[in-house]
Amino acid sequence: MSVLVLVLAVSAAVCLGFGFVLQQNAAQTAPLGDFLSFRLLLDLMRMPRWLGGIALMVAGMALGAAALGQGEVSLVEPLLATNLLFALALSRRQTRQPLGRQGWAGLALLAGGVSVFIVAGQPRGGSAIDDPLRHWLIIGVMVGLALLLTASAKRSRLSSAPVLLALAAGVLYGLQDALTRVSGERLSAGGFTELLTGWQPYAVLALGVTGLVLVQSAFETGTLRMSLPALTAAQPLAGIACGVGFLGDRLDTDPGALAWEAAGLAAVVVGIILLGCHPAMPTGTAKPERVRDLQPS
Repeated sequence: MSVLVLVLAVSAAVCLGFGFVLQQNAAQTAPLGDFLSFRLLLDLMRMPRWLGGIALMVAGMALGAAALGQGEVSLVEPLLATNLLFALALSRRQTRQPLGRQGWAGLALLAGGVSVFIVAGQPRGGSAIDDPLRHWLIIGVMVGLALLLTASAKRSRLSSAPVLLALAAGVLYGLQDALTRVSGERLSAGGFTELLTGWQPYAVLALGVTGLVLVQSAFETGTLRMSLPALTAAQPLAGIACGVGFLGDRLDTDPGALAWEAAGLAAVVVGIILLGCHPAMPTGTAKPERVRDLQPS
């Protein structure tokens, strides 16, 4: 594994983790009438804390794109999932909660799971799969899953909406990361002319804006404990699926390696859940009267 890829991906995770906490701090005060609306972004733009969180997230996405330009999606995505460690660090500073057994166990499972997956899978690049049907099938499945989760969130009660929206955003962000890799390859191959004549950079922009609305709606309607674990778990799983599915990323596939890879990803997900549900994570959320406004009649 390249040291440069490691530094870029972890730096991106730092920015993303801090940025998510600041965004949720601000989004929880936004009017629920803007739920799942682009107006929500206009309201949040008036809040300095949210703008600071967005600036950090943009920096994290830029660093993540640089990491994707140097390494495989199936390698970078698990490293980006460590953003939850840094989100917990900032939340812990705000709440002054000790890590305790739950925090240390979550930290060990997340960090250990990422390490086990990378060591067992040995992610490496390969030729992109030249099969348009497979390419569009995977993209369609990802977009369809995000739409299904979003529709379910609109019909569900407030208690489950943040989780469903965060899962939808994570799926779109994983797909966005894969298409960012493709855009970088087009830029390297033919410069800006090659980049701008392809559909991928425009899809990256559309996925980013849509994911942002979903994330802010999740932050607006629930605590960080509910939304961030789902977002953090869904993104690497979707990204790895796209990387292996149509970008040509390769993993070791002998039975022993596959078992360790599955165990590593399972440890990552459990670690994410433990850290996301840690008492240090902010519990602030919508006021009761705002919650009633969004409940289905």
